[in-house]
Amino acid sequence: MSFNFGDLIEAVEAAVPGDRVALAHGEQVIDWDGLRVQSNNLARALIDRGLKPGDRFAFYAYNSADYLVALMACWKARGTHVNVNYRYVAEELAYILADSDATVLVYDARLRDCVADVVDRSPHVRSYVEIGGDPGSLPPFAEAFEDLVAGDGAPVQIARDPQDRFFIYTGGTTGMPKGVVWSHADLNAIAHGAAAAAGLPVPTTVEEAAAMAAANPDYPRTVCGPPLMHGTGLLTSYGSLLAGGFVATLPSRSFQPEEALDAIHRWQANRLVVVGDAFARPILEALDAEPGRWDVSAMRLINSSGVMWTQGVKDGLIRHMPEATCQDNFSSSEAIGMGVSLTTKDGTVETAKFVVGPRCRVLDDDDKDVVPGSGVTGKVVLGPPNPVEYHKDPEKSARTFRLIDGVRYTVSGDYAQVAEDGSVILLGRGSACINSAGEKIFPEEVEEALKLCPKVDDALVFGVPDPKWGQAVAAVVQSTGFDEDAARDVLRQRLAGYKLPKTIIATDQSLRAPNGKADYAKAKALAGVA
Repeated sequence: MSFNFGDLIEAVEAAVPGDRVALAHGEQVIDWDGLRVQSNNLARALIDRGLKPGDRFAFYAYNSADYLVALMACWKARGTHVNVNYRYVAEELAYILADSDATVLVYDARLRDCVADVVDRSPHVRSYVEIGGDPGSLPPFAEAFEDLVAGDGAPVQIARDPQDRFFIYTGGTTGMPKGVVWSHADLNAIAHGAAAAAGLPVPTTVEEAAAMAAANPDYPRTVCGPPLMHGTGLLTSYGSLLAGGFVATLPSRSFQPEEALDAIHRWQANRLVVVGDAFARPILEALDAEPGRWDVSAMRLINSSGVMWTQGVKDGLIRHMPEATCQDNFSSSEAIGMGVSLTTKDGTVETAKFVVGPRCRVLDDDDKDVVPGSGVTGKVVLGPPNPVEYHKDPEKSARTFRLIDGVRYTVSGDYAQVAEDGSVILLGRGSACINSAGEKIFPEEVEEALKLCPKVDDALVFGVPDPKWGQAVAAVVQSTGFDEDAARDVLRQRLAGYKLPKTIIATDQSLRAPNGKADYAKAKALAGVA
């Protein structure tokens, strides 16, 4: 059964206790009755202002409870979600609004200046909704979020379609951001497939799904660390709400581990969303420094996606939260659900080693399956459900979504080897591959080896021009008291000689953007590479 998210959230709202907490952001708390009323009012207000089924509904905002209220309203009104990176300047914002053909923009008042700069260049946008501003000082083009969510909460009462669209804009590695177009039905099918693989019951109607959510005493109570503007934070957060659960977002603009732990303690959260070591390591350091300060005993699942997550950090978190599972997801905006790596108190796996599901294959250059244990590097592809397309980019769609053996696959851009036991060892993105004298070197493999070196907290690796080899390996490490000789001793034990960095630069600066993703531009600047 295919579900529309708007239908599902309405059914869940009707089934779960109205006084159950749904959203929290610092001291702001919204229960399920409040979520229903506010999202219904906002959806009806935007429909009254001309929002039609399929219209693009853009979000340019920092994390907040209001962001998720607006997302529920978007679904109920049959809008198409469009995420906009809140770090984008006016030119980039104007590009996304034009490329997506957005008709609604929900934005944070702290980003008002950028929005004001693009109003005259964004003729498709009919409604600007400002979150968090003073209603008495609104710009003339905008309306206050708090005004539009006020009212009696009457239901929207429109028919919806499981094929309604959901855009995830992704920056990728080159070029302008691209909108990955999913249907509600396919995103729903991926979630149901994961549930079935875990031996959980799969609902066949929205009413059955809502009843299961209402009856679950261990419903998701999620603390979301990363930005909602990216897939890791967004998909896990809306998944918690569709399961009748709760989501706490963190008030600070930059990630503060104490804030996350305070929220876990206050709400007895059983789910935590992070983005690899950039979020998980500071949490571990805070727990190590003050092991009795927070009650984290309710934690059952720590979820990460999008970047490497080192085994030592996972093991440390399990030491403090022994009933939790660290779930490292091998996914991207175009290829959700390629594989998973699980760590519990009873067992660990190597960093970057994933168990893949039946949808995932590793193929050689002739599109044949790589033989387990052969040592051959192949491209990772993922079978249906797949995205519909890249918005307005048929050429990239044709390259990425290909028919192989009569089945439509997503060619993820990732490269991997297949171990003898069938698990996949992720090597990295082909677009970032370093070619040194004909040898292919995947930066992620070298980065993970560097993170095992003494006093190295993080590492980024990239290719630099070399007159003899074409490209050479360069690394920037985040470290205090870095010992290059000791590091090279470790690297020589783990990597072939041609993979060793020719240059290693140490810095005490973070190598991550606020969302936890690698900031290669900054690393290259620190290394003096244009």
